[in-house]
Amino acid sequence: MRIGKKDDILTSVRVKEKLFEDFKQASNANKITMRNLLERAMFLYLTDEEFKRTMNNQLNTHYTGNQE
Repeated sequence: MRIGKKDDILTSVRVKEKLFEDFKQASNANKITMRNLLERAMFLYLTDEEFKRTMNNQLNTHYTGNQE
């Protein structure tokens, strides 16, 4: 099912509540939407090898409980 622009796709993703709440506060302060962040992160992941390597190697996040 496509809603909106012809070339957009609607997705849903579950995230930790604390992570989302912290993002909402930070995004309001920095005037960025989740969509903007996701589109930019996806673009960088596809075009920037250093960013891709960083994302692939990022295991430590207190939001998911993984403290490696």
